[in-house]
Parts: sequence; C-alpha cells; structure tokens
Amino acid sequence: MAVFVALGAFLMTLAGGFTAQRVTDRRHLVLGLAGGLMLGVVGLDLLPEALEAAGTEILGVPAALVLFVAGFLFAHLVERLLAHRHAAHGAGEDARPALSPGLRDGRTPEVGLTAAAAMVGHSAMDGVAIGAAFQVGGGMGTAVAAAVVAHDFADGFNTYTITSAYGNARRRAQAMLFADAAAPVAGAASTAFVTIPEHLLGAYLGFFGGALLYLAAAEILPEAHHAHPARSTLLCTVAGVGFIWLVVGLAG
Repeated sequence: MAVFVALGAFLMTLAGGFTAQRVTDRRHLVLGLAGGLMLGVVGLDLLPEALEAAGTEILGVPAALVLFVAGFLFAHLVERLLAHRHAAHGAGEDARPALSPGLRDGRTPEVGLTAAAAMVGHSAMDGVAIGAAFQVGGGMGTAVAAAVVAHDFADGFNTYTITSAYGNARRRAQAMLFADAAAPVAGAASTAFVTIPEHLLGAYLGFFGGALLYLAAAEILPEAHHAHPARSTLLCTVAGVGFIWLVVGLAG
C-alpha cells in the first residue's frame, strides 16, 4: 500500500520539474519562486519536524538546531571549496572563476548536483516516512502521504531549478528530476526491510534544512534579483512561502 501511495509523489514531483522547464524564459521568476518554496519548506516543514524528532540537546541546544547550523556551514564550505578549485585551474594568472572550464556563468555545476542529490535523499526519507506511517496505521499513513504528495510538486520544481541554475545541461537536470521522483517509491519500499530510528531522521532533517537554507538565501534569491530586481520576483518568493504554508496547514 505504501509503495502504491508513493507513486502519487512520483507523479507530483515530475509535474513540478516539468513546470520549471516550461518557464525558462522567465528565469528570474522561476528562481524567485524556487527560493520562496525552499524557504517555506525549511522554516515551516523541515525544521519543525526535525525539532520534534531529534529530541536530544547538545550543550543545552536542541540537536536539530546544531545540525541545522552545521548543514548551513557545510553547504557554504562545499561551494567555496569547489569555486576555489575551479578558479585555481583557470586559464592564466588573471583568469576569473567565471572563465574557468568548470564554471557556467560563474556557477559551479557540482554545487547544483550536490544540492539536487540532497533533495533526492530528502525525497527518499519522505518515502520512508510514508512506509513507517502505514506501519503505525492506515489513518496515519494517509495523512503523511497527503502531506508528502502535496509538497513534492515543490521538490520537483526545486530539484530541476537548482540543477540547471548552476550551469548543468538540461539532460543532467532531467536525470536528477527523475531520480528525485523515484526516491519516495524506493524509500517506501525500503520500510518493508528497515526501520530508521526517529532521532536519526530528525538529525538528518535538521542538517538538510540548513544546507537548503544556505542555497536559498545565499545563492538562489540573490541570483533571482540580480538581473531582474522586479516586484514580480519578490511576489513570486512570497507566493512560494505562502504555498508551502498552505500545504503544511492543510496537511496538519
């Protein structure tokens, strides 16, 4: 039953990704919406779940928040290391990072792939959550599945947008989208054999949330407003946050 329900998440993720592909002529609006969706997912969905699931404290601070900060710093460190490595291989002493072979318009494709891979991992955990909820009972499983399916449109949208925004080819972005769509099905199927302890799941959500917030605040949103500082871009960001708020509220 859990795997069958997870197929809904598969289709919803693909729908979000294909929507992102169709509006590439309004890239600043796409990035603005993606940033809002990411901010909403982190603040209104991932972090509350992480705080509830992790439970324990580290030196008086909730473990989920410690890992949230660690995830933010990890994403920053990875991006800086990749950018520095590509800049070091630039042509000539005065070569700027934007001219390095590993960059696309100043962006490191590996950062996009790393972020998309994290999204795939998160989607797999969504599938695990569906399977675990159905082990508790049909009502619980239905509620969790509805929440997952509802926000997987945003996951698909963000996975494709993040991958392509960092200069990856369309085919590579589509491959990451399909991986993200298949991940909930695989995660739900895995619960027939493995059960993940709740505190480990909470720790993962906190860490992933920090990394996702870094990408939204330090990369996606600044890029959205860089070339087109329009009011419509800001409205798309607010709409993205509002959409996630609505989804979380209805699912609750």
